[in-house]
Amino acid sequence: MLTFTVAQINPTIGDMEGNAAKMITAASQAQADGAELVIFPELSLTGYYPGDLLEEAGFLSRVDLALGSLLSASQQWPALHCVIGAPMPRTGPGKPLHNALLVIHAGQIVLRYAKQLLPTYGVFDERRHFEPGPDVAQVLRIGGAQIGFMICEDGWNDGGEDTGDGSLSHSADGAAASAGSADYPVNPFERMRAAAPDLVVSINASPSNIGKRGQRHQIFASASRRHGLPIVFVNQIGGHDQLVYDGSSFAVEPQGGVVFEAQRFTEHVCTLRFGAGKFSAADGQALSAVSTQGLPRMEFYRQQIVLGLTDYARRCGFKRALVGSSGGIDSALTLALAVQALGAENVAAVTLPSRYSSAGSVGDSVALCANLGIELTTHPIVELVATYGQQFERSFHTPLKGLAAENLQARIRGTVLMEVSNQFGHLLLTTGNKSELAVGYCTLYGDTNGGLGLIGDLYKTEVFALSRHVNAHAGRELIPAAIIDKPPSAELAPDQKDTDSLPPYEVLDEILKTLIEGPRLERAELEQASAFVQQLQATAEGRALILRVRQMIARNEYKRRQAPPIVRVRTRAFGSGRQMPIAAKHF
Repeated sequence: MLTFTVAQINPTIGDMEGNAAKMITAASQAQADGAELVIFPELSLTGYYPGDLLEEAGFLSRVDLALGSLLSASQQWPALHCVIGAPMPRTGPGKPLHNALLVIHAGQIVLRYAKQLLPTYGVFDERRHFEPGPDVAQVLRIGGAQIGFMICEDGWNDGGEDTGDGSLSHSADGAAASAGSADYPVNPFERMRAAAPDLVVSINASPSNIGKRGQRHQIFASASRRHGLPIVFVNQIGGHDQLVYDGSSFAVEPQGGVVFEAQRFTEHVCTLRFGAGKFSAADGQALSAVSTQGLPRMEFYRQQIVLGLTDYARRCGFKRALVGSSGGIDSALTLALAVQALGAENVAAVTLPSRYSSAGSVGDSVALCANLGIELTTHPIVELVATYGQQFERSFHTPLKGLAAENLQARIRGTVLMEVSNQFGHLLLTTGNKSELAVGYCTLYGDTNGGLGLIGDLYKTEVFALSRHVNAHAGRELIPAAIIDKPPSAELAPDQKDTDSLPPYEVLDEILKTLIEGPRLERAELEQASAFVQQLQATAEGRALILRVRQMIARNEYKRRQAPPIVRVRTRAFGSGRQMPIAAKHF
């Protein structure tokens, strides 16, 4: 029988001292629980992913110091082995570092394992800094169990289970998942099976997106069955710039499937037992299969975004957030999510009415902020716009008109909001959604100003759906129905509506999903979007519309490149997960 502790922690990138202290606290709890093994996530000592910090002078020296503090502390736990993740130096040709797993016991490193499979797709770029480890299995006897070790991607290249039709298999959460890929020439599970451990420990930094939880369960449950290996999967949690890690660590048995799951979107240190191929609770009680039902989509979005903002603000040293409140749905949802992340007392709103702002929009901002319990400041921009326009005409001998006059209003608003941010030290949140960012329906240096975007990975139709969910979750109307029900408008010209420049969002979003995400969509969403686009392609008018949307996406890459980071909730968000050239012929 082996007693072990899952230490699902929230490390901060680059804070080796703080991360080591957090690990020592969790290890002390494991020791008190009578554990023989405590397991931390991938690169837990540095946080994932440190990027080019690995090349900064003094960074690796600080890693050594923090590792030394862990080794020293481990002498207090003579019965406890600690599994940690850290970058470790290597010699020979290639990159100078390994992404390593270390087992620490009684002041010594008793096992080192180097990650074999280094992802370079999507949001990952590990080959930039690390050299793959050798194709060998590392095992160690701890207590009464022989234990094998893996790091994250090492477990994702297994053959999996064939769906029978050559199609993608799908997770319980609905996300498309490869039914076993062959992205690398080796499969660490094959070596692991030959080593025949009693238990496999996989340490991870697996970022969260819709459907990812179910995908992990599917891949690792399949590998467990195929190879007859019980697996414990330990993941980190926390928000790191665009990426959010949801935790959801789990244990899987070859026959029983997933029988334990740690809490989602929060730190969780939990002690379990393992013996005779079975997991049990710390008190010996049997565990039952974990439900395949994931969070409802909108609740997942809410929790993911709230954690993303909470950690971004905390790690960057911001106490308060600021949002420009237009009375529209995007700023309303951003404000509501900011309040859930930071508290009403730490969120401020500014309404910046122009000559085209409707009385309803101004009133809606007042009602929204009253519902949320946040401070609202009114800062009209009518005189500022007039002054800018007058000076422009004097200097260039022509009046501002059309798009230039419309965008001037957005840029003045952006300037005022940045003034407030600079003056009071607030974190300015942008309010653009994925639909608008995709087609460039935003003003550079205007409504793109800010430090973080909360809803930039949500299509406009999802913004409406999440707003309704926020109200339902709160049990009352936080976002006024008047905001949710009114037609979207930038209010930069008389009687302006978004549909003056764009197709209805119900149409636009289906086109965007196929062009931006395509097969990465979950099955039901993919089928719906594909069927919709096929209908459009059946007519000349529909084909012209699809071409126009494609052109808008390509033409506005330069705007997205200059926008702030956004909290990622989907498999392919703008930013590091979608790298496109600006000056190129796309089609």
